[in-house]
Amino acid sequence: MSGPLLGVGAAVVDDDRLLLVRRAHAPHAGLWSLPGGRVEIGETIAEAVTRELREETGLEGVCGRLIGWVELLPEESDGQHIVVLDFEVTLFESADPTPASDATAARWVDLIDVAEMDLTPGTAEFLHDHGIIETIT
Repeated sequence: MSGPLLGVGAAVVDDDRLLLVRRAHAPHAGLWSLPGGRVEIGETIAEAVTRELREETGLEGVCGRLIGWVELLPEESDGQHIVVLDFEVTLFESADPTPASDATAARWVDLIDVAEMDLTPGTAEFLHDHGIIETIT
């Protein structure tokens, strides 16, 4: 019997913009979310956060404080039980993202416009509840 998968997300805010990626794979392929993915065996959570950020956007940063967590149950995530820990990330250098790996697109979105994006389920609410965006639609 196996337990839930562990994932991480990187919340990167720069100049009143949030970094988002369009997911290339399930769950929720084609929708926008924070950069992130699964923690690999032998990898620290902080290492996973910065690796996923780099792999999906080409940007480098340092993992900061835990913002919050999300639990995706099998009916919400293509049959997998996933726990995602989302962390604040500070970039070493502000730059334009380059999508790679598990992202078909990566871009900066003005905080005021984030809720208008085609986000993965619960993302707007999570960002609002944790003080990253002011409104959800």
